[in-house]
Amino acid sequence: MKSLLLACCLFFAGIAQAANADPALAKQVNAFVDAWHDDAAHARMAYFDKMAPDGVYIGTDRSELWQRDAFKAWARKYFEGKKSAWTFKASRRNVYASEDGKLIWFDELLDTANMGHCMASGVIRKTGKGFEILHYQLSIAVPNEIAGQVTALARKAEAAPAK
Repeated sequence: MKSLLLACCLFFAGIAQAANADPALAKQVNAFVDAWHDDAAHARMAYFDKMAPDGVYIGTDRSELWQRDAFKAWARKYFEGKKSAWTFKASRRNVYASEDGKLIWFDELLDTANMGHCMASGVIRKTGKGFEILHYQLSIAVPNEIAGQVTALARKAEAAPAK
């Protein structure tokens, strides 16, 4: 029984170790995601070119689930003729990868200009042309101490008649 338990622990430790991106790949991914956030911070439409054509962006509102082109159409008003669309700065990011390094996922803690602290996670595909974002999900980080208040406010807003 002890041998089986030890074998299981070693197996899962091996999987966990394999999932961590090697430092060189993590550095490339960090530069790519930071550049993506910088494109938004400077209202550069190149922001959308870093997403895969079939990429998905999930925002903080429950209505915000877009394929790349629909997201681009919705967000155009925040980019065109503006100095900044939105500003996200990662204060922490964890990067993981498949063994071949072609599929990468990450989570990040963000400081934002207008929403305070947020958390996000994403999935990136490595192609012959570079990286592309397949999936990104943003959420507002709500302290547990006030989660009940936030939930009550959200329920009230959702129950209100549509404007």
